[in-house]
Amino acid sequence: MSHRPPSGLSAVSSALLAMSRHLEVRDVLKTIVASARELLDAEYAALGVPDDHGGFAQFVVDGVSDAQWKAIGPLPRQHGILAAMLHEAKPERLADVREDPRFGGWPDAHPDMSDFLGVPVRDGDEIIGALYLANKRCPKPDGGCGFTEEDEDLLSILAQHAAIALTNARLYERSRELTISEERSRLAHELHDAVSQKLFSLRLTAQAAAALVDRDPVRAKGELQQVAALAAEAADELRTAVVELRPTALDEDGLVATLRTQVKVLDRAHSAAVTFTSQGVRALPAAQEEALLRVAQEALHNALRHSGARRVDVTLAKRGPGAVLRVTDDGSGFEPTAVRRAGRHLGLVSMHDRASGVGGTLAVISAPGKGATIEMEVPGG
Repeated sequence: MSHRPPSGLSAVSSALLAMSRHLEVRDVLKTIVASARELLDAEYAALGVPDDHGGFAQFVVDGVSDAQWKAIGPLPRQHGILAAMLHEAKPERLADVREDPRFGGWPDAHPDMSDFLGVPVRDGDEIIGALYLANKRCPKPDGGCGFTEEDEDLLSILAQHAAIALTNARLYERSRELTISEERSRLAHELHDAVSQKLFSLRLTAQAAAALVDRDPVRAKGELQQVAALAAEAADELRTAVVELRPTALDEDGLVATLRTQVKVLDRAHSAAVTFTSQGVRALPAAQEEALLRVAQEALHNALRHSGARRVDVTLAKRGPGAVLRVTDDGSGFEPTAVRRAGRHLGLVSMHDRASGVGGTLAVISAPGKGATIEMEVPGG
């Protein structure tokens, strides 16, 4: 690592500071991409967050001008090298991306690229994106790749930071969307307590690595490995905060009133019509009510953000001593088994876990072009 300029390693610290400053997803992703390009001295960098229909919900680039990006055209699809990190969950380091059998060509205005490095962005077992670099600015070994194994390790560390940034920003966006002030304030408090100490440690460790890189590269590498471990711990803290946080409105108002309020907010905030109907449901045990609310929130988020639905209907009905929740949309739909194989879960794993955790069941009914229905049934007390 002795050849790497200290300013490059300082980019790690800058990325960590950006995560604590910015809450908008795109702002954080731009910082991660720019930091990756600077750290590894590449001509181009990109970070793609896939949607559930074969494209990308977000694709942030660095090293390409606005005019070039406009000339390139629509966002790329999930195919070839871009899909490899999403589907195969392993890094790709290539001497010449154009020679790879999966390469399918670029639009006419696309810049020319040769050596390539890409790593998946993982949140636990789920692949939530991929970080790509191209054209290392250094002499290339004859027929070889300018990116080294060390570069791959460093980019993997930044990919862990990107996972934290995405999780943090998505939590913020969901809390803002629901706009129940008590729950939003509590969520911000929980996130601050759970993550701020880890982010502070990450920043100090990255700065220590930057200071050591010239005089003691072995110790600097050890510090960066500690950064990776702290990043993983911070991601775990975020997931725990989401799972364990019980909404104040649910405690005070009960499930039916809380769902009705949140659906009204979403109906005002989105162009799609969002409705709620309750049929004979009385109070359920606290664990069942929380699980039903969380699944409803996840299903509503998916329908309103990803499906293109014009209508989303939420029903909560009594079934025996328990209840059944149904969230139905008329959007683009998806193939559930294909979504799981592609590493994109629409939150299905967490929804299944919430249902089974209270002795309930979850059914997912969907097909391309046919909308989607999420149905969860829970027993009574």
